[in-house]
Amino acid sequence: MPFMVGLCMSLAYFGTSPDAGQLIAMFLKIVNAKKTIEIGVFTGYSLLLTALTIPDDGKITAIDVDRTKYEIGLPIIQKAGLSTKLTLSSHELYQFLMNCYKIMFYSIYVTLQPKNEGSFDFAFVDADKVNYWNYHERMMRLVKVGGIIIYDNTLWGGYVALPEEDVPEKKRAGRQSTIEFNNSISADLVLKYLMLQWVMAS
Repeated sequence: MPFMVGLCMSLAYFGTSPDAGQLIAMFLKIVNAKKTIEIGVFTGYSLLLTALTIPDDGKITAIDVDRTKYEIGLPIIQKAGLSTKLTLSSHELYQFLMNCYKIMFYSIYVTLQPKNEGSFDFAFVDADKVNYWNYHERMMRLVKVGGIIIYDNTLWGGYVALPEEDVPEKKRAGRQSTIEFNNSISADLVLKYLMLQWVMAS
């Protein structure tokens, strides 16, 4: 059964914090990850960290709808000589082809071929929270038994603990989706689930 880890990071930035990155590296080493997948890339810090951690012949499949942010960090990945480990999928037809799920699923569909099912050791999901369950259903098919799936910000910045009326309007959909996601995960007896609260010190 895959092990589940929820990370809640109270950060001013969208990128993975260095401390959380080191935790991710530890999980990669625990499962001796060689083949990984990442949904939501941003500038690629977690990709760089993963590429540094996995073996020389390891491979990372990265999926994001916005390649422009990835281009910011790409020169560093290239300078480190790690770009050959990465495959980035950025497809303009996400919304058209899989509009019921809004984004990203065309590339996941392509990845989700029979030869890839159960072949990934590790997954990191840091994308739109309202689609976490949709991503999860696909990750459960891609990640092998005994693998690890990490979902970022599963406390939605602490909003899941607040009454709905105290949550900004634009955050309410994400809050509700995250609550439903956490409830569904915690009720799934197939999984071993761990939630970590990660707070950035000032």
